Amino acid sequence: MIPDAYETLKADLEYSYRGVFTPDDVAEAVDAARALLEPRAHVETFLPVLVARQAREQLMAKAQAEGRVAKKVPEVLFICVHNAGRSQMAAALTEHLSARRVHVRSAGSQPTGDINPLVVEALAERGIALTAAYPKPLTDTVVQAADVVITMGCGDSCPYYPGKIYEDWQVADPAGQPLPVVRDIRDDLQQRVTELLRRILD
Repeated sequence: MIPDAYETLKADLEYSYRGVFTPDDVAEAVDAARALLEPRAHVETFLPVLVARQAREQLMAKAQAEGRVAKKVPEVLFICVHNAGRSQMAAALTEHLSARRVHVRSAGSQPTGDINPLVVEALAERGIALTAAYPKPLTDTVVQAADVVITMGCGDSCPYYPGKIYEDWQVADPAGQPLPVVRDIRDDLQQRVTELLRRILD
């Protein structure tokens, strides 16, 4: 592990969020991200980078949900059970197709394991890299920060907040499926994402 990497990360985030969050808030976010990611880390050298991304994302979601920072673009959240297939694909396609006109997050009601490698392959065929993605847990904070919440197969596990757009997409689960089926799921999601972007951006 890089010596003092997490203390450096906390100091950087304290600077970035000065006037928005206290040092204790930042430390809590970093510690929570580390507790989430450390047990599943395959290469410990990269762990501080992933912890930094997760902590920064959670702090930004919290700041948006609590009205501490203004949103510049609509926030879209995709949720499935494991956050290893459908929601990751939908988020990647949305980011790719929106030209950064929306901000995208994904999460799982029961996140586990790694991203489905065939999902990574199917997206790579479209020029979309998913190499740094990892399954993330669903939190109230990311739901509160979202303007649009899309669920796929996670039932009633998503918290409901008034004033948001909620949709449940009936999309096949790519888990255990061969590549041709995963491609069909990718194409289904792309059609749905295209229609969603048309509605929220036009």
